[in-house]
Amino acid sequence: QVKKKCDQKLLIRMKTKCVPCSLNLDTQCPAGYTKITNGTGTPDCRYYLEIKAHTLSFPGCRHRCVKEFEQPECCQGHWGPDCMGK
Repeated sequence: QVKKKCDQKLLIRMKTKCVPCSLNLDTQCPAGYTKITNGTGTPDCRYYLEIKAHTLSFPGCRHRCVKEFEQPECCQGHWGPDCMGK
């Protein structure tokens, strides 16, 4: 039995929006994503507040999220929607 399908596992990474760290405890990743940071997340970003005519920038936090995704692919030498072609 020759294997015709060689699905690729892809890891899709994303970060949540930058917010004040104290507000980041409850931040959830989008549906389907798993949060890989805990607590207030990673303090590696800045968020902006507009006050009157000024835009102020503050250090903030965000969470990292990952999602595993299987991309269907045919093994080498096979092709087509069902990988039957040689």
